[in-house]
Amino acid sequence: MKISPASTKVVALLAVLGVNSVYSFSPNISRRLNTSPSALASTTVGAKDVVAPSKPLAQQTTVATAPKLAQRWRKRTKQLATLGPASSSLEMIETLFLAGADVFRLNFSHGSQEQKKELLMMIREVEEKYSHPIAVLGDLQGPKLRVGEFSNPKGEMLEKGQMFRLDLDEALGDSTRVMLPHPEIIAASEIDHVLLIDDGKVKLTVVGKGDKYLECRVDVPGKISNRKGVNTPDSVLDISPLTPKDRSDLEYMLEIGVDWVALSFVQQPADIEEILALIDQHLPGGAFRPAVMAKIEKPSCFLGDNLERIVDLCDGIMVARGDLGVECAPEDVPLLQKQIIDTCRMSGKPVVVATQMLESMIESPTPTRAEASDVATAIYDGADAIMLSAESAAGKFPEESVAMQQRIINRVEGDPHYRNYLNQITMSKGVTATDAITTAARQIAQTTDAKAIVCFTLQGTTVRRASQERPTVPILGITPFKETARQLVMSWGVYPDLPRSGSFGFTADEENFFNYENPAVDGQNDSDFEVVLKNACRAALKKGLVNNPNDILVVTAGLPFGTPGAANIIRVLPAAGPQCWDGICRAD
Repeated sequence: MKISPASTKVVALLAVLGVNSVYSFSPNISRRLNTSPSALASTTVGAKDVVAPSKPLAQQTTVATAPKLAQRWRKRTKQLATLGPASSSLEMIETLFLAGADVFRLNFSHGSQEQKKELLMMIREVEEKYSHPIAVLGDLQGPKLRVGEFSNPKGEMLEKGQMFRLDLDEALGDSTRVMLPHPEIIAASEIDHVLLIDDGKVKLTVVGKGDKYLECRVDVPGKISNRKGVNTPDSVLDISPLTPKDRSDLEYMLEIGVDWVALSFVQQPADIEEILALIDQHLPGGAFRPAVMAKIEKPSCFLGDNLERIVDLCDGIMVARGDLGVECAPEDVPLLQKQIIDTCRMSGKPVVVATQMLESMIESPTPTRAEASDVATAIYDGADAIMLSAESAAGKFPEESVAMQQRIINRVEGDPHYRNYLNQITMSKGVTATDAITTAARQIAQTTDAKAIVCFTLQGTTVRRASQERPTVPILGITPFKETARQLVMSWGVYPDLPRSGSFGFTADEENFFNYENPAVDGQNDSDFEVVLKNACRAALKKGLVNNPNDILVVTAGLPFGTPGAANIIRVLPAAGPQCWDGICRAD
């Protein structure tokens, strides 16, 4: 059957993909976006969302029309928003999602575990409403190293050059000494090591030590008072990054099902090994294993090959510039940020840049020019994601902060220089079929002016490999596991999607969905692969990545289905479906 290109715009996308009528948003979503259902295309594919035609096809808004939220799926750099008092309602979480947030951070340093579960349930409600995976990051507090208390509740003023002792004596402190309830710091400190009090407001240098004390010289004077924090930039402490509170919080995260766990106070690769062992020990039976993100905030992470080994062990990295900026010289932080991002990109691991990105927006509806430049620098560096902390958790303008980040992302990614920066890093190529297929997909997409690369995946390996290539088009990662889809949200340029039950080569019904380790699949035949390709077209239409039946998609998949990490097939096809090409379709 021959179909003209003009009529293909209506017929091919609907008939060939097995769609008999247009999709529309549900009325409540349409109202939320302040637009009519006829102006939108669907973000869901269920039969309940199909609307019977009420007028001739030529006059209808077809599924080829880009959804109103299409721009929401076009940006490459992802956004993390921390939830807190200013963003703890369902309405605000939905607002932040629509403004651009891809991942929500639950900071376990504040609030109760039960509050975090309530927030997670609200996130899942928004996820269900918009049929788009949303990742949840649980952030562990980590050890808090602090001095003891003083007899003067207002603290003491230390003078430059004076001597000041830190010891294990429980007596209240005065102008000459105070308790340091951390024998690990005393044991690890050496002569000429530096100790920073209250985020560096007071700087002490060790000039003498004993078994239970450190004798220090005050090099930067200032006020020291009860329970102020202590940073140890020169020492690797014999201390676990997981306190008893962290262990309890970790078990709770595994119980409620967060997608990512962020580990604070990482000093060396052994710290990652410790949390991985704890996750294996406490993961509930049948639960999905969360991804682990290491927060780089200690100078010891850069000793020898520590950074490379930490990146290899974990699933992602956060450039935690708060403590990193205290323990390292301020002029070193931008260089370390670039080093961390480059290392992660070469390893194919997602990297997040965090802390004080739009700090002034806690109180102001607009950022400073320096803050906008800082956000842009992280994007130019090639970060997978950028994060907001207090701006979205406790600030006066959480929605404006997220929206401002997205505006900066869109502007930077539209700059021709951005692509030049991304291409400066030469990726090491593997020798597997997956590496070859992924590299070829990027090149083909650029040559054919494709609208998207579609990767079918089980555990996300091939999708992350595609993200590492930093292609010029969005990556649509299709997986049968909602947990994999959520974890992939963190990766640059990736927009995950779930196939319909019974497709993607799987026969299990939705109630019993899949055995992750050994998924059951249909027989490998041509019709199975045709279903896979049709799902690619449906997903691209659903996200608004294509709006013309002749738009090109580059699809990668692995046969036999159900083989983790395998990509051995590449297919170029039009958005109209696998049975069409250049306006001509087959009706078999």
